[in-house]
Amino acid sequence: MKTLEQEFAAKIYDQVFAVKDLPDHKKYGSMAYTLPILVRTAGLAQALAFVASRGKDKENNPYDRLLEHLAKVVIGETSDKKALLNKSRNDKLHDYMYLTRRTLLALKWYKRFAESVLGVTATDQPDDGGENG
Repeated sequence: MKTLEQEFAAKIYDQVFAVKDLPDHKKYGSMAYTLPILVRTAGLAQALAFVASRGKDKENNPYDRLLEHLAKVVIGETSDKKALLNKSRNDKLHDYMYLTRRTLLALKWYKRFAESVLGVTATDQPDDGGENG
């Protein structure tokens, strides 16, 4: 029987490794690197809404990909970013706190693999979501 940490680590490693050869992997990785801090400072719902607002005009943008991946790990394989965003906005306090804890646990692995697999460092910053990003 695997621990939750082991399950998250295995799933997240596969997700991050699949992103490695995409041209926008640094954006994905830098957002994964900074998202745990954003969740702790702004709260889960606000942090996820911020990520969802980045790069909206682009098809297959790395921020949507990160949210899709996060939803599959935190909520379940059949979930998507809309389900994660809705859950973060509509859950009762106890469920919201549980979702926040699970998300932070998962984000710890996204951050580690962003560093080790994608080569992201603390100096890499996600773009502002504008036209040039």
